[in-house]
Amino acid sequence: MPVLSRFYGMVVKMYFLGREHNPPHVHFIYGEYIGAIDIQTQEMLEGDLPNKALAMAQEWTKLHRDELLDIWNTQNFRTLPPLE
Repeated sequence: MPVLSRFYGMVVKMYFLGREHNPPHVHFIYGEYIGAIDIQTQEMLEGDLPNKALAMAQEWTKLHRDELLDIWNTQNFRTLPPLE
């Protein structure tokens, strides 16, 4: 699973399409917490991210929405800038 970004102790990953399912989403790992965030709505689909980490994950996903959808659709994985 390629790593797309790292910031504030969080790792952002996306699985290959063959192993994943819709809706398009990214996975955030923050210590022992995880969360799958819908790229289009920024809602947490599953997981247990703490509120502060969830807010940062949602903000980052919103900032990179178009790039993430392109990565999801093309499978051309690349790193994206962290949240600052």
